[in-house]
Amino acid sequence: MLVTGMLGAGKTTALRVLEDLGWETIDNFPIRLLERLIDSPEHGADLGEHHGPLAIGFDSRTRGFNPHEVIELVKRLTRRGDLALTTLYLDCGGAELERRYNETRRRHPLANDMPAASGIAAERELMEPLRRWADLVINTTQFAANQLQQAMREQFAPAAGPDLTISVSSFGFSRGMPPVADFVFDMRFLNNPHWDKDLRPMTGKDAPIAEFIRQDPAFEDAFARIRDLLLAVLPRFQAQGKAYVHIAFGCTGGRHRSVFMAEQIGMALRNHGFSPTMLHRNLQSRAADLVEGAASR
Repeated sequence: MLVTGMLGAGKTTALRVLEDLGWETIDNFPIRLLERLIDSPEHGADLGEHHGPLAIGFDSRTRGFNPHEVIELVKRLTRRGDLALTTLYLDCGGAELERRYNETRRRHPLANDMPAASGIAAERELMEPLRRWADLVINTTQFAANQLQQAMREQFAPAAGPDLTISVSSFGFSRGMPPVADFVFDMRFLNNPHWDKDLRPMTGKDAPIAEFIRQDPAFEDAFARIRDLLLAVLPRFQAQGKAYVHIAFGCTGGRHRSVFMAEQIGMALRNHGFSPTMLHRNLQSRAADLVEGAASR
Protein backbone atom coordinates (compact mmCIF):
# COMPACT_ATOMS: atom_id res chain seq x y z
CA MET A 1 0.00 0.00 0.00
CA LEU A 2 1.19 3.49 -0.87
CA VAL A 3 0.23 6.00 1.84
CA THR A 4 0.37 9.65 0.89
CA GLY A 5 -1.63 12.87 1.12
CA MET A 6 -1.49 16.39 2.46
CA LEU A 7 1.21 17.19 5.00
CA GLY A 8 -0.42 17.29 8.43
CA ALA A 9 -3.37 15.14 7.37
CA GLY A 10 -2.23 12.12 9.42
CA LYS A 11 0.15 9.99 7.33
CA THR A 12 2.43 9.23 10.29
CA THR A 13 -0.56 8.22 12.44
CA ALA A 14 -1.93 6.00 9.66
CA LEU A 15 1.42 4.23 9.23
CA ARG A 16 1.72 3.71 12.99
CA VAL A 17 -1.70 2.02 13.09
CA LEU A 18 -0.79 -0.19 10.14
CA GLU A 19 2.39 -1.19 11.94
CA ASP A 20 0.34 -2.13 15.01
CA LEU A 21 -1.86 -4.25 12.73
CA GLY A 22 1.13 -6.24 11.51
CA TRP A 23 2.17 -4.29 8.42
CA GLU A 24 5.80 -3.60 7.64
CA THR A 25 6.04 0.18 7.21
CA ILE A 26 8.56 2.55 5.59
CA ASP A 27 8.03 6.29 5.82
CA ASN A 28 9.48 9.08 3.67
CA PHE A 29 10.55 6.55 1.05
CA PRO A 30 12.04 7.78 -2.28
CA ILE A 31 9.17 6.54 -4.42
CA ARG A 32 11.34 6.31 -7.55
CA LEU A 33 13.09 3.35 -5.89
CA LEU A 34 9.84 1.45 -5.32
CA GLU A 35 10.38 -1.14 -8.06
CA ARG A 36 13.91 -1.79 -6.83
CA LEU A 37 12.57 -2.35 -3.32
CA ILE A 38 9.82 -4.71 -4.47
CA ASP A 39 12.19 -6.77 -6.60
CA SER A 40 14.91 -7.02 -3.98
CA PRO A 41 15.48 -10.51 -2.50
CA GLU A 42 14.15 -9.37 0.89
CA HIS A 43 10.90 -7.97 -0.55
CA GLY A 44 10.35 -9.94 -3.73
CA ALA A 45 7.77 -12.56 -4.53
CA ASP A 46 8.14 -14.05 -1.04
CA LEU A 47 7.07 -10.80 0.65
CA GLY A 48 3.67 -12.05 1.74
CA GLU A 49 5.13 -15.38 2.78
CA HIS A 50 7.82 -14.17 5.14
CA HIS A 51 6.66 -10.68 6.06
CA GLY A 52 3.44 -8.85 6.72
CA PRO A 53 2.01 -6.61 4.00
CA LEU A 54 4.11 -3.57 3.19
CA ALA A 55 2.99 0.07 3.58
CA ILE A 56 5.17 2.81 2.08
CA GLY A 57 4.68 6.43 3.07
CA PHE A 58 5.72 9.38 0.92
CA ASP A 59 4.59 12.96 0.35
CA SER A 60 5.43 16.18 -1.48
CA ARG A 61 8.73 16.53 0.41
CA THR A 62 10.16 13.40 -1.23
CA ARG A 63 13.21 14.16 -3.39
CA GLY A 64 12.24 14.42 -7.06
CA PHE A 65 8.53 14.05 -6.26
CA ASN A 66 6.34 14.19 -9.34
CA PRO A 67 2.73 12.99 -8.95
CA HIS A 68 2.33 12.13 -12.64
CA GLU A 69 5.43 9.93 -12.55
CA VAL A 70 4.10 8.26 -9.38
CA ILE A 71 0.80 7.49 -11.15
CA GLU A 72 2.62 6.01 -14.16
CA LEU A 73 4.70 3.88 -11.79
CA VAL A 74 1.58 2.66 -10.00
CA LYS A 75 -0.12 1.83 -13.32
CA ARG A 76 2.89 -0.23 -14.33
CA LEU A 77 3.03 -2.06 -11.01
CA THR A 78 -0.71 -2.87 -10.93
CA ARG A 79 -0.29 -4.84 -14.16
CA ARG A 80 1.98 -7.30 -12.36
CA GLY A 81 0.34 -10.58 -11.41
CA ASP A 82 2.55 -11.06 -8.34
CA LEU A 83 1.63 -7.78 -6.66
CA ALA A 84 -1.54 -6.30 -5.15
CA LEU A 85 -1.13 -2.53 -4.81
CA THR A 86 -3.44 0.00 -3.16
CA THR A 87 -3.04 3.76 -2.83
CA LEU A 88 -4.36 5.49 0.29
CA TYR A 89 -4.65 9.29 0.23
CA LEU A 90 -5.11 11.28 3.45
CA ASP A 91 -6.80 14.62 2.87
CA CYS A 92 -7.72 17.51 5.16
CA GLY A 93 -9.39 20.90 4.80
CA GLY A 94 -7.11 23.91 4.42
CA ALA A 95 -8.40 25.78 7.46
CA GLU A 96 -7.86 22.75 9.70
CA LEU A 97 -4.36 22.16 8.29
CA GLU A 98 -3.54 25.81 8.94
CA ARG A 99 -4.78 25.44 12.52
CA ARG A 100 -2.60 22.37 13.01
CA TYR A 101 0.48 24.16 11.70
CA ASN A 102 -0.18 27.11 13.99
CA GLU A 103 -0.72 24.78 16.94
CA THR A 104 2.50 22.85 16.39
CA ARG A 105 4.43 26.01 15.37
CA ARG A 106 5.87 24.14 12.41
CA ARG A 107 6.60 25.81 9.09
CA HIS A 108 4.96 24.38 5.96
CA PRO A 109 7.74 23.07 3.66
CA LEU A 110 6.24 24.71 0.56
CA ALA A 111 5.41 28.05 2.15
CA ASN A 112 8.94 29.49 2.06
CA ASP A 113 8.54 32.98 3.60
CA MET A 114 4.78 33.05 3.00
CA PRO A 115 2.00 32.12 5.47
CA ALA A 116 1.15 28.44 5.96
CA ALA A 117 -2.03 28.91 3.90
CA SER A 118 0.07 29.65 0.80
CA GLY A 119 2.10 26.47 1.22
CA ILE A 120 -1.06 24.42 1.78
CA ALA A 121 -2.63 25.81 -1.40
CA ALA A 122 0.51 25.07 -3.43
CA GLU A 123 0.69 21.56 -2.02
CA ARG A 124 -2.98 20.86 -2.75
CA GLU A 125 -2.51 21.83 -6.39
CA LEU A 126 0.59 19.63 -6.62
CA MET A 127 -1.09 16.61 -4.97
CA GLU A 128 -4.46 16.79 -6.74
CA PRO A 129 -3.61 14.20 -9.46
CA LEU A 130 -2.71 11.67 -6.77
CA ARG A 131 -5.90 12.40 -4.86
CA ARG A 132 -7.97 11.72 -7.96
CA TRP A 133 -6.03 8.53 -8.66
CA ALA A 134 -6.07 7.06 -5.14
CA ASP A 135 -8.09 3.91 -4.46
CA LEU A 136 -9.09 5.17 -1.01
CA VAL A 137 -9.35 8.72 0.35
CA ILE A 138 -9.76 9.43 4.06
CA ASN A 139 -10.61 13.03 4.95
CA THR A 140 -9.33 13.83 8.45
CA THR A 141 -10.68 17.38 8.71
CA GLN A 142 -13.06 16.47 11.53
CA PHE A 143 -10.82 13.80 13.05
CA ALA A 144 -8.93 13.86 16.29
CA ALA A 145 -5.86 11.59 16.23
CA ASN A 146 -7.71 8.71 17.89
CA GLN A 147 -10.55 8.94 15.34
CA LEU A 148 -8.13 8.48 12.46
CA GLN A 149 -6.66 5.50 14.29
CA GLN A 150 -10.12 3.98 14.62
CA ALA A 151 -10.93 4.62 10.96
CA MET A 152 -7.69 2.89 9.91
CA ARG A 153 -8.42 -0.11 12.12
CA GLU A 154 -11.97 -0.40 10.78
CA GLN A 155 -10.63 -0.34 7.22
CA PHE A 156 -7.54 -2.52 7.53
CA ALA A 157 -7.75 -4.65 10.70
CA PRO A 158 -8.22 -8.41 10.20
CA ALA A 159 -11.82 -9.62 10.47
CA ALA A 160 -11.17 -10.95 13.97
CA GLY A 161 -10.17 -7.48 15.14
CA PRO A 162 -7.04 -6.47 17.03
CA ASP A 163 -5.97 -8.55 20.00
CA LEU A 164 -6.54 -7.16 23.48
CA THR A 165 -4.15 -8.42 26.14
CA ILE A 166 -6.00 -8.57 29.47
CA SER A 167 -4.35 -9.09 32.84
CA VAL A 168 -6.44 -9.78 35.94
CA SER A 169 -4.52 -9.53 39.19
CA SER A 170 -4.98 -9.57 42.95
CA PHE A 171 -2.95 -7.67 45.50
CA GLY A 172 -2.88 -6.58 49.13
CA PHE A 173 -3.32 -2.89 49.91
CA SER A 174 -1.15 -3.30 52.99
CA ARG A 175 1.70 -4.37 50.75
CA GLY A 176 1.35 -1.52 48.25
CA MET A 177 -0.75 -0.66 45.23
CA PRO A 178 0.07 -2.10 41.79
CA PRO A 179 2.18 0.45 39.87
CA VAL A 180 0.01 0.38 36.73
CA ALA A 181 -3.64 -0.66 36.49
CA ASP A 182 -6.55 0.49 34.33
CA PHE A 183 -9.15 -0.66 36.88
CA VAL A 184 -8.67 -1.10 40.63
CA PHE A 185 -11.51 -2.66 42.65
CA ASP A 186 -11.35 -2.63 46.45
CA MET A 187 -12.75 -5.85 47.96
CA ARG A 188 -12.32 -4.84 51.60
CA PHE A 189 -16.10 -4.29 51.95
CA LEU A 190 -16.54 -8.08 51.93
CA ASN A 191 -16.33 -10.13 55.12
CA ASN A 192 -12.73 -11.13 55.82
CA PRO A 193 -11.94 -14.89 56.05
CA HIS A 194 -8.69 -14.05 57.83
CA TRP A 195 -10.48 -13.81 61.15
CA ASP A 196 -11.68 -17.41 60.98
CA LYS A 197 -8.70 -19.37 62.33
CA ASP A 198 -9.61 -22.42 60.24
CA LEU A 199 -9.78 -20.38 57.02
CA ARG A 200 -6.77 -18.16 57.69
CA PRO A 201 -4.10 -20.48 56.21
CA MET A 202 -6.12 -20.94 53.00
CA THR A 203 -6.31 -18.69 49.94
CA GLY A 204 -9.02 -17.43 47.62
CA LYS A 205 -8.45 -20.47 45.41
CA ASP A 206 -9.65 -22.87 48.10
CA ALA A 207 -13.29 -24.04 48.19
CA PRO A 208 -13.98 -23.10 51.85
CA ILE A 209 -12.85 -19.52 51.18
CA ALA A 210 -15.08 -19.40 48.10
CA GLU A 211 -18.07 -20.60 50.13
CA PHE A 212 -17.35 -18.08 52.89
CA ILE A 213 -17.22 -15.13 50.46
CA ARG A 214 -20.26 -16.26 48.50
CA GLN A 215 -22.29 -16.24 51.71
CA ASP A 216 -21.58 -12.50 52.11
CA PRO A 217 -24.82 -10.69 51.09
CA ALA A 218 -22.77 -8.05 49.25
CA PHE A 219 -20.87 -10.46 47.02
CA GLU A 220 -23.34 -11.46 44.28
CA ASP A 221 -24.47 -7.92 43.46
CA ALA A 222 -20.91 -6.54 43.51
CA PHE A 223 -19.63 -9.35 41.31
CA ALA A 224 -22.44 -8.89 38.77
CA ARG A 225 -21.91 -5.12 38.56
CA ILE A 226 -18.14 -5.43 38.09
CA ARG A 227 -18.55 -8.19 35.51
CA ASP A 228 -21.14 -6.23 33.52
CA LEU A 229 -19.01 -3.08 33.60
CA LEU A 230 -15.98 -4.92 32.23
CA LEU A 231 -18.00 -6.73 29.56
CA ALA A 232 -19.36 -3.34 28.45
CA VAL A 233 -16.06 -1.47 28.27
CA LEU A 234 -13.56 -4.12 27.10
CA PRO A 235 -15.03 -4.37 23.57
CA ARG A 236 -14.89 -0.57 23.36
CA PHE A 237 -11.23 -0.61 24.37
CA GLN A 238 -10.66 -3.27 21.72
CA ALA A 239 -12.41 -1.17 19.07
CA GLN A 240 -10.30 1.85 20.04
CA GLY A 241 -7.12 -0.20 19.54
CA LYS A 242 -6.02 -0.37 23.16
CA ALA A 243 -3.42 -3.14 23.39
CA TYR A 244 -3.27 -3.83 27.15
CA VAL A 245 -5.81 -3.71 29.97
CA HIS A 246 -4.89 -4.47 33.59
CA ILE A 247 -7.76 -5.18 36.00
CA ALA A 248 -6.65 -5.33 39.65
CA PHE A 249 -8.56 -6.51 42.73
CA GLY A 250 -7.29 -5.57 46.16
CA CYS A 251 -8.01 -6.61 49.71
CA THR A 252 -6.02 -6.07 52.88
CA GLY A 253 -3.49 -8.89 52.64
CA GLY A 254 -4.02 -9.97 49.02
CA ARG A 255 -4.65 -13.65 49.82
CA HIS A 256 -8.42 -14.22 50.20
CA ARG A 257 -11.09 -11.81 48.94
CA SER A 258 -9.11 -10.22 46.09
CA VAL A 259 -7.85 -13.61 44.87
CA PHE A 260 -11.33 -15.11 44.82
CA MET A 261 -12.90 -12.13 43.03
CA ALA A 262 -10.07 -12.01 40.47
CA GLU A 263 -10.54 -15.71 39.73
CA GLN A 264 -14.30 -15.30 39.34
CA ILE A 265 -13.94 -12.32 37.00
CA GLY A 266 -11.27 -14.14 35.01
CA MET A 267 -13.65 -17.08 34.55
CA ALA A 268 -16.48 -14.75 33.48
CA LEU A 269 -14.23 -13.05 30.90
CA ARG A 270 -13.14 -16.41 29.49
CA ASN A 271 -16.80 -17.41 29.16
CA HIS A 272 -17.30 -14.32 26.98
CA GLY A 273 -14.42 -15.00 24.61
CA PHE A 274 -11.55 -13.15 26.29
CA SER A 275 -8.28 -14.78 27.37
CA PRO A 276 -7.11 -13.02 30.54
CA THR A 277 -3.78 -13.73 32.19
CA MET A 278 -4.07 -14.25 35.94
CA LEU A 279 -1.54 -12.85 38.42
CA HIS A 280 -1.80 -13.10 42.22
CA ARG A 281 0.91 -10.86 43.60
CA ASN A 282 0.60 -11.66 47.31
CA LEU A 283 -0.86 -15.15 47.20
CA GLN A 284 2.25 -16.65 48.82
CA SER A 285 2.61 -13.87 51.39
CA ARG A 286 2.41 -14.88 55.04
CA ALA A 287 -0.99 -14.32 56.68
CA ALA A 288 -0.47 -11.99 59.63
CA ASP A 289 -2.76 -10.16 62.02
CA LEU A 290 -0.44 -7.16 61.86
CA VAL A 291 -0.98 -6.91 58.13
CA GLU A 292 -4.73 -7.51 58.23
CA GLY A 293 -5.40 -5.14 61.12
CA ALA A 294 -8.41 -5.17 63.38
CA ALA A 295 -10.16 -2.54 61.28
CA SER A 296 -10.42 -4.88 58.29
CA ARG A 297 -12.60 -7.46 60.03
